[in-house]
Amino acid sequence: MKYTPLPADLYIRNRAKLAQKLAKNSVAVLNSNDIMPTNADGTMKFRQNNDLFYLCGIDQEETILLLAPDCPNPAWREVLFLRETNEHIAIWEGHKYTKEEAESASGIKNIHWLADFDLIFNSVMALSERVFLNTNEHLRAGVVVETRDARFIKSCKERYPLHEYERLAPIMHELRGVKEQEEIDQLQIACDITEKGFRRILNFVKPGVTEYEIEAEFLHEFVCRRSKGFAYEPIIASGPAACVLHYIENNKVCQAGDLLLMDVGAEYGNYNADMTRTIPVNGRFTDRQKAVYNAVLRVQREAMNILRPGVTIQDYHKEVGLIMQSELLGLGLIDQTDIKNQDPNWPAYKKYFMHGTSHHLGLDVHDVGTMHYPITAGMVFTVEPGIYIQEEGLGVRLENDIVIKENGYFDLMRNIPIEVEEIEELMNA
Repeated sequence: MKYTPLPADLYIRNRAKLAQKLAKNSVAVLNSNDIMPTNADGTMKFRQNNDLFYLCGIDQEETILLLAPDCPNPAWREVLFLRETNEHIAIWEGHKYTKEEAESASGIKNIHWLADFDLIFNSVMALSERVFLNTNEHLRAGVVVETRDARFIKSCKERYPLHEYERLAPIMHELRGVKEQEEIDQLQIACDITEKGFRRILNFVKPGVTEYEIEAEFLHEFVCRRSKGFAYEPIIASGPAACVLHYIENNKVCQAGDLLLMDVGAEYGNYNADMTRTIPVNGRFTDRQKAVYNAVLRVQREAMNILRPGVTIQDYHKEVGLIMQSELLGLGLIDQTDIKNQDPNWPAYKKYFMHGTSHHLGLDVHDVGTMHYPITAGMVFTVEPGIYIQEEGLGVRLENDIVIKENGYFDLMRNIPIEVEEIEELMNA
C-alpha cells in the first residue's frame, strides 16, 4: 500500500471492544471483499471490507478473520486466514502478506493459510453456541451483488443449521461510530491532503478551464501525497450544474461570472475526507453570490455549534432547518406566507435546501453509526448546508468535517480556506 499503516495496537483494542459485545460462547467471522470483475479479464481496484479492516488492518483480498473470545483453546480465540502466495502470484500480482507481516500489522499471533480454515472453523463451531455473521446494513445500501460474507452465511447455515445466528452489523455500527485517536489522525491526513488539492486549484481556476481539468488537478495532488485518489466520485459543478446534487459528469467549460461547486475528498489509508467549497470562476464574487455564500457559511457555523453529545441527528436537522429558513427569508427566496402554508413534512426551506446537513464519516464516506441514538464524543461528522437556486443557476454548498468533543467540536478542515475574502485573495494572488 502507499499509505503508512496504523499501529497494531489499534486493532488489538478494536477486537477487545468487539469481544466485550459478543454473547458468551460465540464465534464471529468476517470476510474480505471480492475483487470485482469489469469486462473480459479486467478487474476493479480492490477495496477491503471496512469491518474486517477495522478489526485487523489487513488490506488484502481473500482474508478471513475468526474471533471466538471464550474458546477453551486459546489458539483459536483470534485466528487470521490469508491467501497463501507462491512464485507465480509473486511474479504476476506482486507481494502478499507473509504470516510474520500479518502478525505485525494486526497483532494476531495465530496466522494460517486459507486451506486451514474449514478444519479450524469446524472445531471452533463444535465449542460455540452462537455465530455472529456480517452483512452490509447501511441505511442507504443498495446491495445487488452477492458478497463473500453473503456466500459464507449461506454455506455456514447449511453446514451448521442448529447454531444460533446473530447479526454482527449493529455491533460494528456502534463501535465504528466512535473513533479512536489513531483513526482521527488518519482522517486528519486525508483532510490535509484535500486542503493541498484545494489550494492547488485556487491558483488554477479561471474562465475557460474545464471541469475535468480541475478534477485532474485534484487527482494529481492527491496521488502525489500517497492517497489512492478520490474518496468518492468528485463533483466539479460550474454554473447551473451546481444545483444538481450528485452531478459527476464534470465535462463543462467554466464561464466567467459563474460559481464553481466542488465536492471532493481525498482517501488516505482507507479513511476518507469529504469537503465542499464553492468559488467564483473569475476570482470575484458578485454581491448576490456573496450574499448567498455568506448565508450558507452562517448556517454551517451555527450547525457546528449544535452538534454536541446528547443531541440526536433528527433534532439537529430540525434546528438547522429553522436556521436555514431564517437565512432564506433574508435572501428573499421565501416569505412568511410560504412558511404559513408549508407542508410540515416538506417545509418551505426544502425548496432551496433539500438534503441533510450531516452524516458520519470514517472508513466509509457515509460511515456507519448510530443515527437514531444520541451523539457521543469521538464521532466524526460532515457539516454541509447548501442553497440551490435553480432559477438563478446558482448553487452554494460548504462542507467541513468535525470531531465531536465533550465540550464543542474540533474542525479537521480548519486550515482549508472558506472565507470570501481569503478565497478572493488566493485566487487573485
